Amino acid sequence: MNTASRAPAPRRLPPEERERTIVDGAVALARESGIDTLTVRAVAARVGVTPALVAHYRPVMDVFVAEVFGTIVAAERDEVLDDFTPAGGLRASLRRLVETLLDDSREDVALVWVQAWSLGVRNEPLGERVRAEMDLWQSRLEEVIADAASRDPDDSADPAFAAWMLLAMVDGMSAHALVKWAPRDRADLARRTVAAVLDRPEPPASAVTTRTSEERP
Repeated sequence: MNTASRAPAPRRLPPEERERTIVDGAVALARESGIDTLTVRAVAARVGVTPALVAHYRPVMDVFVAEVFGTIVAAERDEVLDDFTPAGGLRASLRRLVETLLDDSREDVALVWVQAWSLGVRNEPLGERVRAEMDLWQSRLEEVIADAASRDPDDSADPAFAAWMLLAMVDGMSAHALVKWAPRDRADLARRTVAAVLDRPEPPASAVTTRTSEERP
């Protein structure tokens, strides 16, 4: 009697479920290592299927890379902006938003963005998706700024200009942080950036700073 054990055969999945596992595996791989690691073989190894199966569901890798990029950055945009509430006025709201986007925990998405800008030069589907996602960030952030400004009698801003400036700063600083070139005090950077895009300057420090008991004479 042959009692030798056999490795279990891969479980057959419905096409929709198999496709979902391939996309999810590619997204996870890109978040861990960047979208430049996305190849048919790498995704297949990650999911535990043959390269031929990956190619069956996603026959054009440039298009698949663009899809994975869009999935990752859209999820971050929805996470940051869907639950955003303009509490505490326009200045405080924007400062909180910038601090959130500059948080170290978002470096995986920052790497995806930086690589997409570079790879999108020659990967046209990716370049097109990058432009679309940047437009969506701009328009969504304009809406957030306009909403916060409408609730705040003390501050105002041009939503289109403010959104462009904030995104340019966040994108630049996020890229710098990947190579460990960034200011130590990101909160101060956020404060100064927000002040630069508002129609009214930041109040002098002496007007908003309360001395501690140790500092009082």
